Amino acid sequence: MTAARPPAPGHPTASVPAGGGLRLGYGTNGFANHRLDDALAVIADLGYTGVALTLDHDHLDPFAPALARRVEAVGRRLAALGLAVVVETGARYLLDPWHKHAPTLQHDDPARRIEFLRRAVAVGADLGAEAVSFWAGVRPAAVPPAVAWDRLLGGCATVVEAADAAGVTLGFEPEPGMLVEDIAGWRRLHAALGAPDRLGLTLDIGHCRCLEPLPVPDCVRDVAAHLVNVQIDDMRRGVHEHLEFGTGEIDFPPVLAALREVGYRGLVAVELPRHSHAAPTVAARSLEFLRAAAGPNGGTADRAGGAAPAGAPATGQDHTGALCSASTDALPGVRYPDTGRCVG
Repeated sequence: MTAARPPAPGHPTASVPAGGGLRLGYGTNGFANHRLDDALAVIADLGYTGVALTLDHDHLDPFAPALARRVEAVGRRLAALGLAVVVETGARYLLDPWHKHAPTLQHDDPARRIEFLRRAVAVGADLGAEAVSFWAGVRPAAVPPAVAWDRLLGGCATVVEAADAAGVTLGFEPEPGMLVEDIAGWRRLHAALGAPDRLGLTLDIGHCRCLEPLPVPDCVRDVAAHLVNVQIDDMRRGVHEHLEFGTGEIDFPPVLAALREVGYRGLVAVELPRHSHAAPTVAARSLEFLRAAAGPNGGTADRAGGAAPAGAPATGQDHTGALCSASTDALPGVRYPDTGRCVG
């Protein structure tokens, strides 16, 4: 791999346009049926300024031959299209053809996952990525919680060490149904690792609506000091399903206003991994929606985490029976109002 490149123009350490305008990106996991070159071109042609690049079988496979040459080609492509980049590591079945997302850092043999994350850090360094994002994974049923936690700490420490050496910022993402599923869990992890400077937070806006106790804009404010990567999608309370904007319960103008208010400088990338069948159309609709939601007044409604749209369940309503593991490999579960947690 080549030496790390300087930060891209849109990197959090670089300058930001006056007025703190948000920089919108789109995730390549929502373009799974496109060649990577084509996906990047469509994303740029629509008007996005960045891309969340999931390393996957067909999109810059980190285990295929000639990785350095392919990374260099992708870097040239991103530069030609004017796209900033974050690296995502949520590919399904990349490491094990039988088990989605396995092995995790909690499995008996996490070597394949650790090697994948090391390679992701190296790719991120070569691309001048704003962040490399990863998560804990679902605790294997045979692994006791205390053992899973210790394994996660050890694996994260190894990844942080690699990121330190490469000068790369990490964004750890709390994911519903995983060992670290919420902001409180991220804080516990961050503290247990000694609060490393290189370990920031990837915040999925939909996840905030799914399970966080605070209204979504307040979640943004709560983690502003640690925010290095933002994924954005619509969602309903208690249901972990990434939805197109306007089909869930989130009121986005206050959320986008909160991101501007806290001075967030990174990408805000659309995360719709189950919409590849109509990727160009969905990406175009998403950009139009977000631009309207981020209009000159930033919106004044306050439904995010508060009052739900007509016909939608309100915060605190009984969600018994709601599926909350649609985007992970957790066992199908329900969310009970007494605990507010997924139960498999």
